[in-house]
Amino acid sequence: MSSLTELMAQKEALEKRIADARRTERADAIQKIKTLMDEYGLTTADLNAKSGSGRTRKGSKVPAKYRDPASGSTWSGRGLQPKWLKAALSSGRKLSDFAL
Repeated sequence: MSSLTELMAQKEALEKRIADARRTERADAIQKIKTLMDEYGLTTADLNAKSGSGRTRKGSKVPAKYRDPASGSTWSGRGLQPKWLKAALSSGRKLSDFAL
């Protein structure tokens, strides 16, 4: 059975090997990235640039299309209809009555 001192020495040696391996693999990864950047003509600005297809992000605000004249409540026309609009539509009013 190993003594505590021997185990601590093994731990330190292993931690050093881990740090060396991490440093080597990190350097390799950086070199691969630089090679790919050169190959495709990329810069660090390209890495930070936001890419998008012109679509809005989920949860972004959309302007209101409909307003309740009585309460001032609005609805964008997306998602479920609000209760005030459902009630008005069920009483015979038209959606166009609330258009902005």
